[in-house]
Amino acid sequence: MALIDLKSLDKPSMEEFVKNEGLPAYRARQLIHWIYEKNVTDIGDITEISKPMREKLAGKARIGALTVKKRLVSEDGTEKYLLGLEDGNSIESVLIGTDADAPDSCLTLCVSSQVGCAIGCRFCLTGKMGFIRNLRPHEIVEQVLCAQRLIRPRKITNIVFMGMGEPLNNLENVSEALRRLTEFVGLSRRRITLSTSGIIPGILELPRVAPLVNLAISLNAATDEVRSMIMPVNRKYGLAPLLQALRRFPLPGRSRITFEYVLLGGVNDTDEDAARLVRLLRGIPSKVNLIPFNEHEGAGFRAPSADRVLAFQKILTGARVTAFIRKSKGADILAACGQLRAEYT
Repeated sequence: MALIDLKSLDKPSMEEFVKNEGLPAYRARQLIHWIYEKNVTDIGDITEISKPMREKLAGKARIGALTVKKRLVSEDGTEKYLLGLEDGNSIESVLIGTDADAPDSCLTLCVSSQVGCAIGCRFCLTGKMGFIRNLRPHEIVEQVLCAQRLIRPRKITNIVFMGMGEPLNNLENVSEALRRLTEFVGLSRRRITLSTSGIIPGILELPRVAPLVNLAISLNAATDEVRSMIMPVNRKYGLAPLLQALRRFPLPGRSRITFEYVLLGGVNDTDEDAARLVRLLRGIPSKVNLIPFNEHEGAGFRAPSADRVLAFQKILTGARVTAFIRKSKGADILAACGQLRAEYT
């Protein structure tokens, strides 16, 4: 009989497992603590439980873990992990830091929510894989635990759902993963950001089914014509209904929605595009991350000039729109925005 992967169990299922083993209820809390906070991968390492009990549990269950197939380190310190799933598929996660030597360094892990992606954004390498399957909650959370084991004693401080896949096309599993990240791993919801291409039903449902984390929208154009050309999802969820849904999104406190705007040279980077973007965002508490396109072979797009990027930003900031130019990291190992594909040569 196959062993039960304890990481595959949500809280009620863990409690049921413990009950079926004839153990007191508090053992479920202990198992969750050791698996998610102490980050053990072997039942034999749970020293809070007696050795005979550990041996008994090991005959029924195991603590699953992703396989680290490759670890690449960029010249700028960014790390990319090729992680093997139990069914033979692979995904990628990216660790981005500020200063690895600083004690208060911010370490952000970019996690995947699907194997591949069905959205098909023309500027994104992941989209060329197509969609294979959704990741399960424990496969999402294990990316965090796996990376944490690799970088000890440093600690991951932030999580962004900006890796492979569209999180809101996997809403049920992503919602459970968010619960585990906040309740089991102990991360603040304020340090977690979910990025979507604009799946309107998911945006409206998310606050009802998951912890209220930060929301980011991959916008990338200020007209339906251009956005539909580079992001086919816009043909189903156009700009007007998308922005209407965002105006209804319940932002806590002084939170803002982040709009990600990949600047494609000669496509969406004109002064007129910037002015249209200002008008689109009017009335939405927001900030804009401007991302100069990360070129890769066969992309069909080019990066704008540095002067064009600065001119675009100046129009936004001149209209009192908070706008940052996001410096891409890890381009030399294909770890930058839009470059994940889950295959290494």
